[in-house]
Amino acid sequence: MSAENDTRLTPRQRLNRGLANTAVGPVDVTRGLVGLGVHSAQSGASSLRRRYREGQLARDLRNAQEALVQELAAAQDVVSGLPEALQQARRSRRRGPRPWVLVGAATVVVAGGAVAFSIVRRSRQQEPSQLPPSVEVEPRI
Repeated sequence: MSAENDTRLTPRQRLNRGLANTAVGPVDVTRGLVGLGVHSAQSGASSLRRRYREGQLARDLRNAQEALVQELAAAQDVVSGLPEALQQARRSRRRGPRPWVLVGAATVVVAGGAVAFSIVRRSRQQEPSQLPPSVEVEPRI
């Protein structure tokens, strides 16, 4: 019923066929993209092997290793001096205000606010007049 191809399609041909045909399209597009990705990974790996054989990558790795050893030595020096630095920092650290000073300051601020609030509230209230009312208080029937 279906004729098999004797030749296998390359990923590029499979991608082109998948983009052209709609029935088998998504499968061929996926297989084509995966095939292209595999081929590019193989190509990259072979170029890395070639560079390593040529010695450039080996020199780069050796330089990176030397830099890493130097950085680790510097980090070890810093870590070995850390306890002494912490002790000096603890000695020279100034203590902040005592908690009771903070509580006292907060109390003064709250009390001052309460006094100011009561003064403002009293100043807004009208004082009662000393004169008798000019209008009769009882309504007429």
